[in-house]
Amino acid sequence: MDPQQERVTEDPTNIENNVSGNPQGQRPGTPSGRYISRSEIQSEKSLAEFLVQMDEYAPIIPDSLTDYYLAQAGFECTDVRIKRLLALATQKFISDVATDAFQYNRIRQQASKEKKFYSKDRKTVLNMDDLSAALAEYGVNIRKPEYFS
Repeated sequence: MDPQQERVTEDPTNIENNVSGNPQGQRPGTPSGRYISRSEIQSEKSLAEFLVQMDEYAPIIPDSLTDYYLAQAGFECTDVRIKRLLALATQKFISDVATDAFQYNRIRQQASKEKKFYSKDRKTVLNMDDLSAALAEYGVNIRKPEYFS
């Protein structure tokens, strides 16, 4: 037997004492009866701790807004932790896009400084060109519609 693998106890809820002691060496609730490595036990423990933290965490995106858009998409879930996890992922995505757009803006400003066409106003303004370049990295294509007269 691999030294990294241990036998699982009969109590699946007690993650701390979830090694050794099971004479069959089977994971409770799984018909395969396979052995579980210490890394799998540690990852399950980390996941359990993370889900407990999600109960206390309130993401920037309100729960009501998350509920609205999840309902629009047809997603039904009663677990608040899952909804908050999705709100956290959305918050991360928006943050990444905004950071990338800011970087594109800085690159554009550096190029305009070299050409001596910059203004003395040093405000950073998010414009459509920077936003579309940042979103293109994530596979989202936005363009202004063609103007036909």
